[in-house]
Amino acid sequence: MITSIRKALQVSALGLALLPVAAGADMPVAYKDGTATLFRFNAPDFWTVRAGGPRDLTAPGDAGGQGVNRVIGLQPSADPHVWMGFVSPRGVSTFQQAADYLREVGPFLVKNVNAGEIVPTRVGGLPARKMAGTGTRNGRAVEFTAVAVDLPGPRMAVSVVVFESGANPELVRDVNAIFASFRAAR
Repeated sequence: MITSIRKALQVSALGLALLPVAAGADMPVAYKDGTATLFRFNAPDFWTVRAGGPRDLTAPGDAGGQGVNRVIGLQPSADPHVWMGFVSPRGVSTFQQAADYLREVGPFLVKNVNAGEIVPTRVGGLPARKMAGTGTRNGRAVEFTAVAVDLPGPRMAVSVVVFESGANPELVRDVNAIFASFRAAR
């Protein structure tokens, strides 16, 4: 199963981001920092969206906490084996800083990481970088894709998508539709 997800992610991850998305009944989601909207995207029908405000998290076995900005998490209502999150960390304004940020928060999301190379792409018409890899989460094999998007001004949007073993590979289409709907606030 994880191999079929890997193939689906390799073939189509962010591939649809360059194509227009048909209008649907998706739910618009806006990422805000205070009163400023930084970016928007559409959550597919039958996906659960949760938001958490700024807080400190500590990885298991770690002594110190990591400050985390607002996180918007998405998950298909019928498949607990897929998780997608968006964040725009304060103080992260370059691709290198986004990579450093992902290294810091990565242990909270995926363990035993085997990451591929960083690939330039575009999301919502903006410069972006993506990296895919494998690892484990809660003792299960996973495929993941991390994406950093250069927002207007001194901010980046960072997204991580995690597909656990047993996830429905057809959900890659929903993930691609989310990225295809991504737009920076202007």
